[in-house]
Amino acid sequence: MSAIRLLVLGAVRQHGRAHGYQVRNDLEYWGAHEWSNAKPGSIYHALKQMAKQGLLLAHEIAPSTAGGPPRVEYEITARGTEEYLTLLRAYLTAYDQRPDVLTAALGFMVDLPREEALALLEERVRRIEEWRSSVTAYYTPADGPGQVGHIGEIMNFWVHSADSGAEWTRGLIERVRGGAYTFAGEGDPFVGVLAEGQENPFASGRPHADEQDAR
Repeated sequence: MSAIRLLVLGAVRQHGRAHGYQVRNDLEYWGAHEWSNAKPGSIYHALKQMAKQGLLLAHEIAPSTAGGPPRVEYEITARGTEEYLTLLRAYLTAYDQRPDVLTAALGFMVDLPREEALALLEERVRRIEEWRSSVTAYYTPADGPGQVGHIGEIMNFWVHSADSGAEWTRGLIERVRGGAYTFAGEGDPFVGVLAEGQENPFASGRPHADEQDAR
């Protein structure tokens, strides 16, 4: 699993239409360049690939004043929206050791109806518990993980991760069930994207080749 497709599709979707620098700026504003593979090269590659796949529609606008290619703005298509929601649902339920997948899904979970989000989070708990049972049943020696030396610490880490992940998810379920946040169909949800020209205090400041004239 990779968070980059969900992140890029979600950022474009929240803007309606966005050029590459806007998408990069939003992902850096969310800190995604620190906790995921959303680096500048990956972002621009994802935009171009998903345009080729019909998930995004590319609009060429405003020819470059520096002699380069026209700036491109991207808009999510119906297929792109379907892919976005498919990834969002999958990532909310998946028990994955990589935090970027769940983190990306949490950032967009309010695009789903509240009851669906709750059902997906409950499914995540079920999968965590199922995975934990497989660890203790098949990988942990009867006399404890210490019987396999320091390798047993891997099993201890897996079980601890499962327990803490399930506990955190149950807490989120309680908050959502108690009315926290604004989900699809309930009104205008919180949208954390930057407006055109708004300064990003978390920007890395490193330019990318595809950002010519994008600002």
